[in-house]
This record gives sequence, structure tokens and C-alpha cells, in this order.
Amino acid sequence: MIKTSAASDAPIVRKQILGLWIQNSPGPTWTLAGMHSLGSYTGSEFMMRADTLHPCDLTMEDREAWRTLCASSPAFSSPLLGPDFAIYVGRFRADALVTIWRTPTSNGAERPVAFLPHHRRLGGAAYPLGAPLGDYHGPVAIEGFDLGSALQVAGLAAYRFTSTIGLPPAADLREGFLIEVDGPAEVFLETLRQLRPKSFKNYRRLGHGLERTFGPLRVAPVTDKVVFDTLLDWKRQQLARTGAFDFLRPAWVNGLLQGLFDDGDPAFGGLLIGLYAGERLVAGHFGLRAGDIYHPWIASTDPDLADWAPGHVFLMHAIEAMPRLGLRTYDLGPGHEHYKRLYSLSSRSVTSGVHFAAGEAGTVMRTAEQAWVMAGAKGRGMVGRLHRRLEVISASEPTVLGRLQGYADTVAIAAMRTHSALGKTRSEPTSDLTSIARPDTRAG
Repeated sequence: MIKTSAASDAPIVRKQILGLWIQNSPGPTWTLAGMHSLGSYTGSEFMMRADTLHPCDLTMEDREAWRTLCASSPAFSSPLLGPDFAIYVGRFRADALVTIWRTPTSNGAERPVAFLPHHRRLGGAAYPLGAPLGDYHGPVAIEGFDLGSALQVAGLAAYRFTSTIGLPPAADLREGFLIEVDGPAEVFLETLRQLRPKSFKNYRRLGHGLERTFGPLRVAPVTDKVVFDTLLDWKRQQLARTGAFDFLRPAWVNGLLQGLFDDGDPAFGGLLIGLYAGERLVAGHFGLRAGDIYHPWIASTDPDLADWAPGHVFLMHAIEAMPRLGLRTYDLGPGHEHYKRLYSLSSRSVTSGVHFAAGEAGTVMRTAEQAWVMAGAKGRGMVGRLHRRLEVISASEPTVLGRLQGYADTVAIAAMRTHSALGKTRSEPTSDLTSIARPDTRAG
């Protein structure tokens, strides 16, 4: 177990995890003695204490405090930012962690001021919990929370994020797209049609073509395991065609998706929505539902029906069905703006980057990050695409074997696409050599 030289009244957490880190100065020094356990650390100079534990070990009081913080700001409204998602990920990943920062109150007690669910890597880098399913992530904290100092207190060198709300750098700002239907769905759809008349006229025409060929279109919630498996198979086929990282391969992802599908709890569980033409399954979404909020992870369509643009036809009918399904918010998340923007009238801003801890550990991590930036990791060239792909693999695969397989696949895909591009160049001198798979793999 790992012990600390600093005295602490907090109990030592007994949950064993995978991975290893070393606490950097200032503060107590972690010492290794067999398997690693997590304890608590007091950074008195920050008037803050940090407990790090497995999500399943959260007390009921801490869970309620976390939910209260989520309810304090619309920015934290996504169910992906609350304790229930962290606990669910923890059921399938032993390396899931939550750091809780506490500050003293006037009566001598303590209050939680921030929660950060994450996975920890060598060197003290924290990655978003449950990536790549954690489309929104980051600290859920009181206003004015100093993350740099807090990371140092928790023994972390940096926090890497791709879709975090309220953290710099603002230069990497992008949008998470929302479909919010507060009134009749027909009114919302009519607003969309007026804004994008050509697109919606075309998709209505394609939808009518599906109806004439296969039968009436209908959207319905689905509990059939065969349909669930079909959507996942279609998604795997799409990932293979595009050379994208197969985020469905890790065993924990399959376990989490299957578990949520089996639960199907409207308060917090999986929801599969299918589009049918007659008796034929055309397309579907599967994701997390929490009350009237739906966040789909899997968007799949029948590849044999691609000429009918089934993904667009699905969304038009899914919006129409939202009131009947008990949904107010259909959160499409960030990325793939080319089609999500068509159906969204509102969005939330998210940022990507690295937030470094105060102190020596953060400085070391910043230096390493700057070396990657100088090599082109932030650019659109091959180094940038490769770096982003490797980051996705590192965040998604908890095992060394899984990461090695992901790295090998990346090299093979890059070589294949470069060879293909070179062949085109010989026959088409003006071709642009931009070959390596995108790391953004899920939607679309």
C-alpha cells in the first residue's frame, strides 16, 4: 500500500487500483509498499485537503454534495459530469478515480468544493474519466476554484482534457450541440426548416423514398438485444471503413454499454432509439438517459441504405418523437459540426488542452508538452494527427496490451493510407497528402 508521511485524520482508502504515480514536492512523499492504495493528502499552504478514491467508495454525503454542485450551474447539467456516471464507469474500470477537494468551514468542519473524476497515468497526468465516452468532463467546482493549485495538492502534475467546460485555453474553443425542445416538436422542426430550407427539403425527399421502398417511417425506443448488437456491428463496420480507432474494442466499454442497455432506468440508464421503415431497421442511437436529458454515444445506420441519408432522416424523426419519449434535451455533444449544427439551435462552449499544476511537477509536465508542440502536435499535419490518435488510445485503453494493439493499428493504417496517397500522387500530381485516421471516432 502507499503511505504518506503527513498526518491526516481522513481514513486510508482501501480500494486497489491499476497504475502508479509518485507524489512530487512540495508536500508529503508517497512511498511504495506492495500494491498501491490511495490515501489523502493535506496541503496546508493552500488551506485545502484532497482525497482521492475509487468512485464506488464515495460516501452518500459526498455523492449528494457532488449533485448539489452540478445543480448550481447550467454548465454542469450533463449527466456525464455527475457522480452516477463516475460510479458506473467504476463498475468496469479499477483505475477509475475521483479527487475531492475540501476546505475548512467556520465551525471546524469541512465542505467539498470540487470533484474531479479521472484516470491517472505515470508522471501524475490525469485523463478524463471514461474516455472516449466522457464527451463532457472536467472539475465540478465552486466558482473561483484554482485548479492549478488544487492539482498540486492532489499530487497531480497536469489534467488533460478535450471537452471541458470553463477551462482555458480559450483558443481551442469549440461547441457541444444541443437539441432543446421546450414546446411542441413541430414548432422546433419548423424553425429548423426555415433556417435551412434546402437541406430539410432534400432530407424529407429522401425520407419519402425510404417510405415508398420499405414502408412507413417510425421512431421508437427499443429493448431488443438483437437491435442493440446490430447497431454496434454497424458502428464497428464504419470504424473499420474509415480507419478510425475502434473505441468499442476495450472490454470495459462493452461492459458499460451492455450494462446501461440492460438497466434501461429512465432516471439514469441506457436508451436505444431506432428508426424503422416498415419492419426494417434503418438507423439508431444509443446512449445515456438521465431524466429528460439524452446523450447518445452510438450513431449507426444501415450501410446498405446510405443513399437515403438515414442519419439525417433519423434525427428529423427523433426530434419529432422527443415529447413522446419524455425528452427535453438531446445532447449531440461536440465534433462533427457539418451535420449537428443543422439540427441544433443552442450549444455549450467546450475547450481542449492541458491544465498544469502549480509547482515543480507541473513545470516538468509543461516542458514535455512544449516539446510535443514544437514537433507539431497541435497542428493539422501528420505529427498532430498521430499525437491526437495516440492520446485517444492512451485514454481509452486501460491495459498495456490494449494500448500496444491500438498503436500497432495506427501505424498500419498510416502506412496503408500513405501508400494509397502516394499512388494517387503518381497519377494525380495535385493530390493532397493528408493521410491518417481522425481521432474523433464515435458520432456520424
